[in-house]
Parts: sequence; C-alpha cells; structure tokens
Amino acid sequence: MTNSELLLELLLQLTVILSVCRLVSYIGKRYFGQTDVVGEMLAGIMLGPSLFGLIAPELQQWLFPKAPVIVGVTHLLPNPSMSILYTLSQIGLMIYMFLVGLELNTDLLRNRARSAGLVSIAGIISPFILGAIAAFNLYGGSGLFSPTITPWAAALYMGASMSITAFPMLARILHERGLIKTKLGTLVLAAGSLDDAIAWCLLALVLASIKSSINVAIIAIGGTLAYVLFMWFVGRRILRIFSYWTRRDGEVTIQTLTFVFIIMMLCAYYTDFIGVHAIFGAFVLGTVMPRGHFAESVHRHLEYLTTSLLVPIFFVFSGLNTQLGLLNTPQLWALTLLIIAIAVLGKGIACTLAARWSGEDWRDSMTVGALMNTRGMMELIILNIGLEQGLITPTLFTIMVIMAIVTTLMCSPLINFLVVPSKA
Repeated sequence: MTNSELLLELLLQLTVILSVCRLVSYIGKRYFGQTDVVGEMLAGIMLGPSLFGLIAPELQQWLFPKAPVIVGVTHLLPNPSMSILYTLSQIGLMIYMFLVGLELNTDLLRNRARSAGLVSIAGIISPFILGAIAAFNLYGGSGLFSPTITPWAAALYMGASMSITAFPMLARILHERGLIKTKLGTLVLAAGSLDDAIAWCLLALVLASIKSSINVAIIAIGGTLAYVLFMWFVGRRILRIFSYWTRRDGEVTIQTLTFVFIIMMLCAYYTDFIGVHAIFGAFVLGTVMPRGHFAESVHRHLEYLTTSLLVPIFFVFSGLNTQLGLLNTPQLWALTLLIIAIAVLGKGIACTLAARWSGEDWRDSMTVGALMNTRGMMELIILNIGLEQGLITPTLFTIMVIMAIVTTLMCSPLINFLVVPSKA
C-alpha cells in the first residue's frame, strides 16, 4: 500500500469516526441527557465488529482492516492503516492524560482532606478487594486472563481497573450542573483526583510486576519511583519558568507550547522505556505543571483539538477490540452482570457510605457515590493497556467495557434525580 493510498484511507476513516461519534453524542445528549463521553464510547462499539462488522462485515474490514500484512512466508506485520490509527490514539491519550494531570487541584485535597480521604479510600480499597477476589476466582481455565501472568498480577490489575474513576467526566458533569465550586463539588473533585492518582500508581505497579525478569521489574518500579520523586521535588520548581513566560507574554505562546510538548514527549518516552506505559509520564508531568493562568491557557489551547479529534479515534480503536459476540454463553453474560454488580457495590455504595460517615446528608452522599462510580474513558484506557500488554483476553476486555458503559450510563439519570436545582 502506497503512502497516497494510506492517506486516502486515513482521511476516510477519520471522516466516518468523527461523523458517527458526533451523531451518537448528539442523540445521547439531546434525547437521553448523556454526556459526549457516553456517546463516543457507544459509537466506538458500533463501528467495531459488534454492530458494523455484524451488518456489513466486508465493508467494516475494508474500512478498518485488522488482518495483518504477510511478509515473506512466516512474518506478519500489523496492518499499516490500523498502526496509524493506533499511533494517533496514543498521542491523543498522552495529551489527554497530561490535561487530566493539569486539572488536578492539590488545594482541594488540603481543604477537604478528611472527607475526601474517606471517600477516596473507600473508593479504592473496596473495589480493589472485590476485584482481586474476582480475579483469583476467575484465573485459570476461564480464558479471561493471559496464561503468562501470575494470579497476583491478575488480581492487582483487576483491582486497579475496578478502582478507577472518570475524573475528567466527573468534573465536566459538575461544571454542567453548576456544582463545580460548591461544597459537594469540592468534595467529589478532591476524592476523584486522589482516587485516580492512586489507581494510576497501582497500574504502574502492575505493569512493572509482570516483567519476566526481576531486573526488568526493579528497573520499572525503581525508575517510576525516581521519576515521580524527581518531578515532584525538582521538576516542579524548574517548570515554574512556564508560569513566568506566560506572565511576561500575557498568554501561552507557540514557543511555550512547543516546549511543553517536547517535555511531555520526553517524559512519555522515559516511562515507556523503563517498562511503564507512556501516558503515565504525561500524567505525572501534568500534575507538577504550574497552575493559574498558564494551566488555564494550555488547557484552552489543547482541549478542543484533543477531545474533538484525537479522543474519538481512541474510542473507535477500543470499539474495534470489543466483540460482543464473544459473550456467547449464558455463563459469560451472568459473569458480566456479576462484574457490574461488583463494580457498583465496591465503588458506588462504598463511596456513598463513606460520604455519609464524613457528615454529608443522604442525598449528597448518594450523589457522591453516583459520580465516583462513573468510569468512562479512564476505564477504557486501563483496559486497552491490559489488552495491549497481554494481561487480559478479548473476552474479559469486552466484559469490562460493558461494565464501564453501564456504570457511566447510570450517572446522568441518577444526578438528575438526586441533585436539588437550588444547590446549583
């Protein structure tokens, strides 16, 4: 396939991806009160083998060819068309996770440390334990985990994936409801930010622990710890120069933004090189960047391009790996319902009780539980990493994607019912 043919195919793929994502998101928001994230998640599955591939399998394979390219007699290479989509989706994820880190407000953690700590601990420990127990019981002949990983690695991964919270979506819902600066909004943002920071650290530990060599694992864990400590105690001070440049110029300039991208790519390269996913490097960089006018300006420059062009590519790439046809037995569908129940019990109900224990009334506590139970795009990120690293099989990937969609779909109707309009 020539470069010209690859470009034409990519342009057609992007046209279909953006059109379907925007259409489904519009219908979801207009008629069902759902956020754009829900629509894009569903659009990704619709463009995959679960719907598009079922209705028009030849057309779906022509547009999104997953069959590898045969080189010689024994060598198989990934289809170049899908490799380009994958690369674009990963670049989008790096920028997106950088923006997530940039949104984390450490002042929130200090202001509501006790309440946020209780909710966050409940939102981590409870789903982590339930997910780990489920992994131990499912490990073995179920065909859900890769036989190359240990039961402990499977338990760590399952617990981390159950513990994740869709922090960016949570912030977006609070902003849309006018709750972003209220007591309730501050509590949820603080708990959600702490929750996700811990969950991503757990994921980094999982990725480091699956290495076949103890030396490789030591390099991954030690390198990650050194990176986090360096960025927090040294990098944070060096990066203050961006705040100075922004005050001097009155706005983030092209030169400043270019330097941000260079540092982001270097951090992502480092964490990927030591054996932890590239997006972890971008996320940590975002957390130590200067706040205030610099952060707001960078967010404003990058948000729309990332969420309107690059993020939909990630959703569709995830949808291409989601095969509902793999759930072809009553036992697998029963397992899916069990995973959903564990997710809601471990995250939503646990956070509700923790918020009530910290002094919130029952309505606000249930609102906290509904918001913290939302997984959204963050769950898809951790699932794609698990599939890419060979931790889980496509069957478990599909089950967990369904869980992510259901818990995300639940949020908006619950918030509409629970939030008193006068509080906004």
